[in-house]
Amino acid sequence: MRFYLTTPIYYVNSTPHIGHAYTTAIGDMLVRHQRQRGADTFFLTGVDEHATKVWRVAQEQGLEAQEYADRIAVPWRELPERMNASIDFFIRTSDEGHKRFVRDFLQRMYDNGDIYQDVYAGWYCVGCEEFKSEEELTEDGLCPIHLTKAEWIEEKNWFFRLSAYQDKLLALYDERPDFVRPDFRYNEARSFIAGGLRDFSISRAGQPWGIPLPWDESQVAYVWADALVNYLSALTYARPGEDLRESYWPAVHHLLAKDILRFHCVYWPAMLLSAGYEPPQQLFVHGYLLLDERKISKSLGNIVEPLELIDVYGSDAVRYWMARAISFGQDGSASIEGIRERYENELANDLGNLLSRTTAMIAQYRDGSLRQGDAEPPLDLAGLGADVAERLDRFDVTGALDAVWERVRALNQYVTAEAPWQLAKDDANHARLDGVLYNLVDGLTALAVALAPFMPETAPRILSALNQSEDLAWERVRNGVAEEIDGIAAAQPLFPRIELPAPA
Repeated sequence: MRFYLTTPIYYVNSTPHIGHAYTTAIGDMLVRHQRQRGADTFFLTGVDEHATKVWRVAQEQGLEAQEYADRIAVPWRELPERMNASIDFFIRTSDEGHKRFVRDFLQRMYDNGDIYQDVYAGWYCVGCEEFKSEEELTEDGLCPIHLTKAEWIEEKNWFFRLSAYQDKLLALYDERPDFVRPDFRYNEARSFIAGGLRDFSISRAGQPWGIPLPWDESQVAYVWADALVNYLSALTYARPGEDLRESYWPAVHHLLAKDILRFHCVYWPAMLLSAGYEPPQQLFVHGYLLLDERKISKSLGNIVEPLELIDVYGSDAVRYWMARAISFGQDGSASIEGIRERYENELANDLGNLLSRTTAMIAQYRDGSLRQGDAEPPLDLAGLGADVAERLDRFDVTGALDAVWERVRALNQYVTAEAPWQLAKDDANHARLDGVLYNLVDGLTALAVALAPFMPETAPRILSALNQSEDLAWERVRNGVAEEIDGIAAAQPLFPRIELPAPA
């Protein structure tokens, strides 16, 4: 079983914001879970450097575009590391391996007769790096996403015959109803195709920053004709001396936000067919992480710095908030106050106190020894494992974490109902006390394994505090997984109280 997941590659016209961290973290949760189930995984992220807006920012700073890209790539590389995202490769579109592959890919399209020269005249949004029709702009000629004025461009460019692939794309969608998820995004993409496809420019004239076309080096590849190819190009040089295409293509799942649906769900599969490659296995389109009901972006000036949040709460808490506060796949409004609330009420109280109480009672009442005793388990943990796996297979990240958290709260209710502190008062209840304490450790062990994709630092800490194996294999999400053991001591707080820095 193979599982290849990609995030979009992010523009480097500025530093990362919380929206970029959101996609990267969610992708990591999906990949880590598949790894737990024994899949051969590959996780790709990176940056898109050959954009007009990147070139303009470099000019404003008095730098060559490559020099600027080399500098700004540093915080972008830091983002997945600080988010604890277990990526396999970080791609830059200025990589020599990528540039070579893009030229070969475009040459294949040209040789197939799908590229021709024509004049483009129309509106262009630099923020979107996208050509816009008048219908797509506001009455004032603004891009509705970035609220900036579109620019009028007239150029003699090279065009891709997208229109020639309309029937093939419709057939692809009809044969594979799960090609794009969720369903309403599938319907959106298919409706766009059925409405008629127009050829689009795949080159830019007069811009020095980009990959020169192999048959016309006076022009460079349009940023999307360059960037989309990264999902394939990375496999040819991510591991020196290996070509991973046979292993991971087309078994790829693309994760993307809704604003780039058209490029990924329409243009990209058509380009692949033109170049002689199979389309990807699946694309999942998620909504925006909103702040004050508006998309987070540098151009709107409402960014949130993810690394600052990690410095305060830690990456696990930020990842948990991302997955739980917003229903993945839908738009959702972010509340920075919500991180603190979930940290204190759910992470510290629900989970942290459960671990602290459990280990303290074993240390106090049973001298640190765990024995199975005699008590019925309160949870069907095998059912939880199957439920969470099924949800994550359809990218229901929020629903999967919700299901785990229901069991966390159920264990807390079990403690209250069984009252081990009362059982400990009477020697006649010792077998039941052992059973109740075992069930708590057993439940926490299975839940730690289930939580590992979401909170990869916290899960091993729970298992270590319980003196249990740190094996995270998914089959350990079941009843009876805890081992009888000695030496359990009262655990340190999982999520200690945080004193927020005073406002500047």
